[in-house]
Amino acid sequence: MHITQVAGSRDDFPIVRHLTVRGGHLEIGRRLTEEALRLGWRPQPCDPAVNRARRSWFERHWPQHHARLDGAAEALGLDPDQDELALDGLGYVPAGSGCSALWVPPSASADGHGRIGRNYDFFTVTASEVMGGAPAPGELPMASRPYVITTIPDDGLASTVVTMSDLDGCMDGINEAGLAVTLLLADIGQAAPPEKASPQVGLNSVQLPRFLVDTCENVAQAKQALLGAKQYDHGLPLHYLVADAHGEAFVWERGRDGGEHVVEFGEAPLCVTNHPLHRHPDPMALPADTDDTFGTYGRLRALYERSKGVTLSGRDLRSCLEAVRQPEFGPFRTLWSTVFDTANRTLSSSFYLGAERYTEELVFSARRDTPA
Repeated sequence: MHITQVAGSRDDFPIVRHLTVRGGHLEIGRRLTEEALRLGWRPQPCDPAVNRARRSWFERHWPQHHARLDGAAEALGLDPDQDELALDGLGYVPAGSGCSALWVPPSASADGHGRIGRNYDFFTVTASEVMGGAPAPGELPMASRPYVITTIPDDGLASTVVTMSDLDGCMDGINEAGLAVTLLLADIGQAAPPEKASPQVGLNSVQLPRFLVDTCENVAQAKQALLGAKQYDHGLPLHYLVADAHGEAFVWERGRDGGEHVVEFGEAPLCVTNHPLHRHPDPMALPADTDDTFGTYGRLRALYERSKGVTLSGRDLRSCLEAVRQPEFGPFRTLWSTVFDTANRTLSSSFYLGAERYTEELVFSARRDTPA
């Protein structure tokens, strides 16, 4: 395992680390767990029957994660078949976000490269402050220690992801086949703090992108994987923009009734913010924003108007992201912007440093030959 600090300092808002892990999935799981333990993570109690079912589901549908759980057990000195503790969910801060994203297909791209651009919008304060209290002694802001994680397994797809909160999940991810995934809050007008609950069988919200970059090479495979997967969100629903190196893309959503929705726009750019697209399919017929919607409708309209009927370069896409960046007001703003290049298998991120400052764009590759 190799860790480098790639952005930020003690005088800036975040310190961003890039962690590269090579080896079998058991070794990767052990190394990620060791880093999570260093950050203060501890395994969560789980109903033994549920935990047995979880491991069985992972073994059948996500064998890479199942092997990494064995590595977590090794790091903890536990029997991998024990039933009392969930050995995943390597989280060190809460999850959930606002965000804006735009997929530009190859047909609408100046150089023929399909790209996703996304802003990750979140709070700059501690979890205690979000809940209305004072920060605890030594408590850091929730999003102040993001990680970029590159995993290069002996068997399976290499990938690079960006995470705010979980070392075995992610907010942004791309793999060596060119499949890219990003998550966004799905219904900001109805958002509430997630329920505190035990792990369930299947994928939690931030495991879902990691599941896709581990197991799928293209959009067709991703659709089938999601339609066959169990998912749970503990009351904070997200939706996901998925695209591949062949120019295909869709948004995955789950309705309030539990129904599953695949939203596609064909060859056109696909804009996503923080409301369900399956309920508002026409970008030009959106409701007015309120104090509770954080500009989700206005941001989507702005992205749509900038991208419809034109050819966009990588620089144009970055200008679109800047146009909908959260302003420097209050404790909520754009904490990083990422551009995925599905042809080059890269993600490029610029991180918020504080006081209207962002890092230069940092480029990370998902290719297997990525240097340590």
